[in-house]
Amino acid sequence: MLEMVTSAIVECQVCGRKNRVPAAATGSPRCAQCKSPLSWITDAGEADFSEVVEASAVPVLVDLWAPWCGPCRMVSPSLERLARDMAGRIKLVKVNTDEAPNLMRRFSVQGIPTLLLMVNGRETARQIGALPEHALRNWLEGALQATSTA
Repeated sequence: MLEMVTSAIVECQVCGRKNRVPAAATGSPRCAQCKSPLSWITDAGEADFSEVVEASAVPVLVDLWAPWCGPCRMVSPSLERLARDMAGRIKLVKVNTDEAPNLMRRFSVQGIPTLLLMVNGRETARQIGALPEHALRNWLEGALQATSTA
């Protein structure tokens, strides 16, 4: 089955305008009205992973998860809050591992949830297992800082 790159409607946290945000694009999304950065949260699978993740101009936080995984479902709202708080700085891409077993093998994923920070198509950091939101934020901030100084 061929997957299509889609878009989502995202409400601007500053002015409230609804904006269409594609799964893959150059740069990072901004509000059409006030030009504030928009949160970028999307899904990807095996067919569009390269376009959605590896070709991204901004760092991508990849959430490798499965619907049956309790810890995955627990961490998801925290990841979405981080993506909103870091709008313009990161893109959150969720990959359902049940539907993307080749990506699991490619990244040698042994357990889920597994979070990958991808910069310029390369994995720069990895977090395995669920953490509280403050710990996820600290891990992500540290990983982003390490990538910007490397």
